[in-house]
Amino acid sequence: MKIKILTFEELNIDELYQILQLRSEVFVVEQDCVYQDIDGKDQKAVHVLGFEEEKLVAYTRIFAPGIYFEEAAIGRVIVKEGFRKKNYGHEILDASVTAIKERFKTEIIKLSAQTYLTKFYESHGFQQIGEGYLEDGIPHIAMLKN
Repeated sequence: MKIKILTFEELNIDELYQILQLRSEVFVVEQDCVYQDIDGKDQKAVHVLGFEEEKLVAYTRIFAPGIYFEEAAIGRVIVKEGFRKKNYGHEILDASVTAIKERFKTEIIKLSAQTYLTKFYESHGFQQIGEGYLEDGIPHIAMLKN
């Protein structure tokens, strides 16, 4: 998988289209969750894109401290169905953590995890904090890497 890390301004139209298409495909259609994915935060994010050939198959967006949470943040972690057994989730998360360390000079990272993925995030050093909660009707838990 080839990783690209781009600000919103650096994204080309095709890359932006593929991001929105993948997020809609998984978060809205596959998870049967009607929610406002286009939330006005993409312009403030740095986008971590994972391509196989020219097709977007994995993605996250990352934020500097103080934009999404007080800490640096990772969100919209996603791997396209059919590519999930290739460890692309681990690759895209590792690339996101590295990008945060390099761009924002911090190792303290917070994310809001779907609860069924807590073991995945724990394998990358994240720890559950606080109580679980519903976000758009899906159980989540806050997690912190320190």
